[in-house]
Amino acid sequence: MPMILILVVSIVVLAIVNLLIGSVEIPIADICRILTGGEANEIWANIIWKSRLPQALTAIVAGAGLAVSGLQMQTVFRNPLAGPSVLGISNGSALGVAFVVLLSGRIGGVALSRLGYLGDAAISVAAIIGALTVMMLIVWISQKVKGNVTLLIIGVMIGYLANAIIGVLKFLSPEEDVKSFVVWGLGSFSRVSGDEMILFVVLMCILLPLACLLVKSMNLLLLGDRYAANLGLNIRRARMLVIISSGVLVAIVTAYCGPIMFIGLAVPHLARAIFRTSDHRILMPATMLCGAALALVCNLIARMPGFEGALPVNSVTALVGAPVIAAVLFRRRKDEVGE
Repeated sequence: MPMILILVVSIVVLAIVNLLIGSVEIPIADICRILTGGEANEIWANIIWKSRLPQALTAIVAGAGLAVSGLQMQTVFRNPLAGPSVLGISNGSALGVAFVVLLSGRIGGVALSRLGYLGDAAISVAAIIGALTVMMLIVWISQKVKGNVTLLIIGVMIGYLANAIIGVLKFLSPEEDVKSFVVWGLGSFSRVSGDEMILFVVLMCILLPLACLLVKSMNLLLLGDRYAANLGLNIRRARMLVIISSGVLVAIVTAYCGPIMFIGLAVPHLARAIFRTSDHRILMPATMLCGAALALVCNLIARMPGFEGALPVNSVTALVGAPVIAAVLFRRRKDEVGE
């Protein structure tokens, strides 16, 4: 499809712009030499290989993963406001990090997060454990309850419970540890580099195609539980698989990049508006590409020259995405009125 091709080209262009623009100006000819292994300024080579390229690749796969997760949640719950954090999985990840950053400092005197590479590994592992623990709890609950609304409410309550525990840990922790946790909570594509970036990209490249295998089930779920069951779909099994897929995607992205909330909520609406379809055979790849493109745009804005360091990705995603989604919804409403 032409629009798919346009999105692919836009991602390539945005990735190149992400390599070009930053606080240090590097000519495109030198970037090409660096990427092809030619001789170039050593400082510029370090900037490209250790900072800008890992950020661009991280933004592409993280944006695609969050967008797909949001699409899956909106399909399962048939709710346009559902997103990756709707079941408390992101909150579970934050709770795991809170134990490492806040509680470990309170108990041991020194927070694990201050121990360099060991601290970074501890944060990633804790985030994954926290997210997967909540996800397994949600999957178990999904076997006990029938209604999507009940499951949704339980997920929201789990999120509130996790936030309450985090609030208590913040109150009991030193100011420096609280600041570290708040900075982690702002989200960033710059935390992942080296072997971590390779592992992250490989994991996402495995999980995203697996998510595409659920396209048929997601299309049937859109028809309603009764009609889908008449067509031979095991509703509980399909719902559980979609929730697991969405939860694992959120867990991995949150572990490496922090909680990045807005992309998963906004991008599925953007993909539906662009492609004007509810068929997940088209929506799934479209959502992946739109998520990757929007994440690259947000990463670019966060690193624009003139800012000291980088802006929080969560703030940028909301600033960029909210007006776009508002425009999409107003346009859809206008079309409905026109009809």
